[in-house]
Amino acid sequence: MEPVIEIKNLHAEYRVGREKTVALKGINLRAYKGEIFGFIGPNGAGKTTTINVLLGFMRPTNGEAIILDEKSSSLKNRFRIGYLPETAYYYPYLTPSKILTMYGKLFRIDKITLNSRIDSVLAIVGLMGKKNTPIRNLSKGMQQRLGLAQAIINDPDVMILDEPNSGLDPIGKREMRDIILELRNKGKTIFFSSHELSEVELICDRVGIIDRGQILKTEKLDQIVGKINTKNQDKSGSGRASLEDIFVRTIKDKRA
Repeated sequence: MEPVIEIKNLHAEYRVGREKTVALKGINLRAYKGEIFGFIGPNGAGKTTTINVLLGFMRPTNGEAIILDEKSSSLKNRFRIGYLPETAYYYPYLTPSKILTMYGKLFRIDKITLNSRIDSVLAIVGLMGKKNTPIRNLSKGMQQRLGLAQAIINDPDVMILDEPNSGLDPIGKREMRDIILELRNKGKTIFFSSHELSEVELICDRVGIIDRGQILKTEKLDQIVGKINTKNQDKSGSGRASLEDIFVRTIKDKRA
């Protein structure tokens, strides 16, 4: 199976003043059609830099990132990718309908199709009743749902989600999870970065663990959990490791 997202020997560095930071040190990973790929790591591990390269916001120092058979910097991909940033800022006096109209025009969606699609995506994220409410009057959780709505307004093949559960209460998290799973069932490829490992464990097909600019593991979630639990079973005869246990152990072992 050909990967939808492929990162090959990716190196990236940036400067703040005179200080150079090496953010990525030759990482490799793949994500496939209809897959939710969880990208996890501590703060400063290189997750945001990787996303910035995938979106074409940043050029790598070496190596390449390919999405849908095109380099990530290709303009062709802009119309086939949906992106939800960790923190989205919207004009507070506009409404969800107006915001989605603006994004739809950027994607060159014709007016009739766009009007229909706005209602559709607002219904998907549970904001149909807030269609004409100024964004300044929406809760943080509602604004996060609006962020997801703009990420799917162009009906993308690939979605890059950065902390999609930010600001959501338990019910909102459950609803966001159901939406993401339904998008996967429709054949979307979802690259999902999050600190909430319990959510990653519930919905991701595969995970990549990154630390200090290096990939430490890239495997199917059930295989990682299975391997660790087999070791635990051999040693203690009981107990099940969570993704959080595996994550912490992997980071600590690498840094030891």
